[in-house]
Amino acid sequence: MHEGGVPIEDPLRDSAWSLPHAPGHRRKGFADRPGLEQPCYGPAVTWIATIGREEAESRLRETYDRIAGPHGAIDNILLAHSLRPHTLTGHLGLYKAVLHHSQNQLPVPFLETIGVQVSHLNGCAYCVDHHSAGLRKLLGDDDRHATIVAAITADRLDEAFEGRELAALDYTRRLTESPRSISGVDAEALRTAGFDDGEILEINQVAAYFAYANRTVLGLGITTDGDDLGTAPPESDDVTEWRHG
Repeated sequence: MHEGGVPIEDPLRDSAWSLPHAPGHRRKGFADRPGLEQPCYGPAVTWIATIGREEAESRLRETYDRIAGPHGAIDNILLAHSLRPHTLTGHLGLYKAVLHHSQNQLPVPFLETIGVQVSHLNGCAYCVDHHSAGLRKLLGDDDRHATIVAAITADRLDEAFEGRELAALDYTRRLTESPRSISGVDAEALRTAGFDDGEILEINQVAAYFAYANRTVLGLGITTDGDDLGTAPPESDDVTEWRHG
């Protein structure tokens, strides 16, 4: 986490919550790889070439200007799309609609909790770090945050949740670990727990989005190097309002 460019210690970064990166996790751009001629235009924060903000032109530069964080940084998961800007805008639109749209009915901290849980189950340290930091800001309660972290890490959700939230997290855990096991019985169980069908859709879409984001990160070797952890776009009806703050 950075504030004004100065690293801030986060006690959870060295706990069981902060998952280790895969062996050989140092990212290399094409310029670091013998036999590969395509240059790494931007910082080596992924296994493929990226185009940094200073090198970006036209549509990509405009998109970067619209999503930059408080210190001008572009999250590395977004930089990783830079060779195909149309997938970047697609990712941003989905992310905003699923997590930060004002018409969602479930509380944003709970949606972020689902994202952290799914990312933990998928072994995606990048998304765990980002969305755990975001959850911490949203909660404004370090003790509650630590309780949630410990419960998800130990797979003892009943120590931090009850009632319908526990039912939702059981659904998202099973959807992540064994999607073929899900049936209409699970939707009915969520209704019984107190969710309406629109809220069930929100739960499903957050879990599905993070499956996509986790595989983007893990499949491309994306690091958090230089990222501002915990930034997010504002809650609004505008799915094109992407500026991270």
